[in-house]
Amino acid sequence: MTTLWAEHAWLPDGVASAVRLEITDGVFTDVTPGAPREGRTLPGLVLPGFANGHSHAFHRALRGRTHHGRGTFWTWRERMYALAERLDPDSYHRLARAVYAEMALAGYTAVGEFHYLHHAPGGRRYADPNAMGHALVQAAEDAGIRLTLLDACYLTGGFGRELSGVQLRFGDGDVDGWAARVAALKPDSALVGAAVHSVRAVPAEQLPFFADWDGPLHVHLSEQRAENADCRVHHGCTPAELLDRAGVLGPHTVAVHGTHLTDTDIGLLSQVCFCPTTERDLGDGIGEARRLADAGVRLSLGSDSQAVIDPFEELRALELHERLASEERGRFGAAELVAAGTDHAAIGRDGGRLAAGEPADLVVVALDSVRTAGTEPAGAVFAASAADVTDVLVGGRWIVRDRAHQVVDRPAAVLAEEVAALWQS
Repeated sequence: MTTLWAEHAWLPDGVASAVRLEITDGVFTDVTPGAPREGRTLPGLVLPGFANGHSHAFHRALRGRTHHGRGTFWTWRERMYALAERLDPDSYHRLARAVYAEMALAGYTAVGEFHYLHHAPGGRRYADPNAMGHALVQAAEDAGIRLTLLDACYLTGGFGRELSGVQLRFGDGDVDGWAARVAALKPDSALVGAAVHSVRAVPAEQLPFFADWDGPLHVHLSEQRAENADCRVHHGCTPAELLDRAGVLGPHTVAVHGTHLTDTDIGLLSQVCFCPTTERDLGDGIGEARRLADAGVRLSLGSDSQAVIDPFEELRALELHERLASEERGRFGAAELVAAGTDHAAIGRDGGRLAAGEPADLVVVALDSVRTAGTEPAGAVFAASAADVTDVLVGGRWIVRDRAHQVVDRPAAVLAEEVAALWQS
């Protein structure tokens, strides 16, 4: 048994002081506030491990490389396609390993990887049809972060358009081909979920297949107004309505983005994963998070394009974007924001609470940095950044100690090397 003692900890009913945390076999067995100091002391504020609900690991190589001139989401996508053309299983493993290490350093203990880069250039199959997926699984294992691999079905290049160019790497022919490949994906160290890339990328007649999927199921939804307009032209309804007709919008289906929704759409959804730093980077717009939450829709958060990897920035943005759009403060309370940032259930996992019986994942945040000095412990979520994360525990194992990753050596140097190599190739 391991005993830890936190100066302050974010428990299910709020921040408490002098909290004893006992851990056995990677699980919290006792969490007691107001306890005498014993075991290892954790100074500052201890939070549950953050969950990154939506990630495209390879997009990390785009950071700082799409901002030099004017552009749109669609010109950004062309740059992303150019990057996707260059990756193979070995380079993807090296890049993703460093990206997942960056996530761990920021306080993420689990990630949902929305994975659609499946095959070799031209759509040629690797000897192992899941070589790219296995590269991600190994990368997450190496970096000490829990992975839910959300294998994405991506069959068409738009409504009524065949895949072409780099998109050929994404496709499996039809939903049966996708399902056959995913059935062979049985990693020991990761969960496997499914994703409908979007209603643009999976023909309407093949969507009902996912109505019977019994694991995590994610889908890009209404990120861009153009997607909604095209769906209306081709199907006479919104993307959410199309998914509902196909039976895809079950209680465990997570819609990613949900930026441009109608009142009817909101009534159809159970869960939405916002990616605020990506949505603002791409100029998508501001989704109606408060309206969704008030309608009973569960909210989670993700780093998506890796424009920023910082859970504090994501959860803060949920509130701050609402303030800009509504011209009101206090749209979300701090507890609601932390709940969204630690929603492991959205990627099919337990966790997200410092409580007995939960996985022993936690994040230690310094309260004495230039950002957090003088804040109340509960207010740290509005002041802290990823740079204030000092230690990260995953399943009872220290992955980050004193701001240093314990497994991946010099992740910043690895990122610099791998990103440079990809753009020089």
